[in-house]
Amino acid sequence: MTPEQFALQTSEARARIGAEVGVRLAAAGVQSVRSPGLTLWYLEQFLTLADSSYLIEQIEHDRQPSTLLSDSPDEAFRTSDSCNLNRWDERVRAIDLRICELMGLEERSGETLQGQRYAPGQYFRTHHDFFHTDQSYWADQEKTGGQRTWTAMIFLNQPEAGGETAFEAAGLTVNPRTGMLLMWNNMDANGAPNLYAAHAGQTVQAGVKYIVTKWFREGNWF
Repeated sequence: MTPEQFALQTSEARARIGAEVGVRLAAAGVQSVRSPGLTLWYLEQFLTLADSSYLIEQIEHDRQPSTLLSDSPDEAFRTSDSCNLNRWDERVRAIDLRICELMGLEERSGETLQGQRYAPGQYFRTHHDFFHTDQSYWADQEKTGGQRTWTAMIFLNQPEAGGETAFEAAGLTVNPRTGMLLMWNNMDANGAPNLYAAHAGQTVQAGVKYIVTKWFREGNWF
C-alpha cells in the first residue's frame, strides 16, 4: 500500500484510544521522547530482576523459530526465536495486568505476551506492528479484535553489544535496559496506521537479548 492509502484508513475510535492512553501515561508521570511523527513512552525498572529472570526462563523453555504474518514471508527477515507465554500463569498474568492498568486498556483487548530471544547475529528487519489490510490474513484478524493500536515492549536484559530497537523513520533508537517498559501508538492522531512507527530489532553483536511484547487491539481480542 502507498502512504496515501494508509493515511485514508482513519478511525475515530482508534484516534480516541491513542489520545486517552497518551493522557493517562502523561498523568502517571511516564517519561516520553518525541519526534515529529512518533512519541515513545518509557518507564525504567518496570520489572524487577526476579520477574525478568522468570520470564527469560519461560522463553528458554518454550522458544521456537520466529514466524511472520505475511502473504510472502522471508525467512531472512526475522531470525529470532519466540513463543507465547502462558497467559494464565499467575506471575505472567500479574505482569500483564500491570501493563493494562498503566495504559488504561482492557485486558480483553490485549494479545498474549510474546517472548523473544535474539542470539548473536540475529535481528528483526524494519516492520510495522499494525496489520496491512490488503493481506489475506486481515479477514481473520478483523474478526479477533481488528487493528493493532498500542505496543508495549519490556527489555528483560541488556546484551553485551547491539540489539537496539531503531525507529528509523522517526529518527529514534532505544538501547536495551533491563526491566524497562517501552510503549508506542501504532496509529497516528487520526487513527490511521502510522508509518513512523516502523521499527527494527537491530543485530545483536554480543550476548543474548530477551524481550516480551504485548500488542493491543482496537476491539476485543478474546
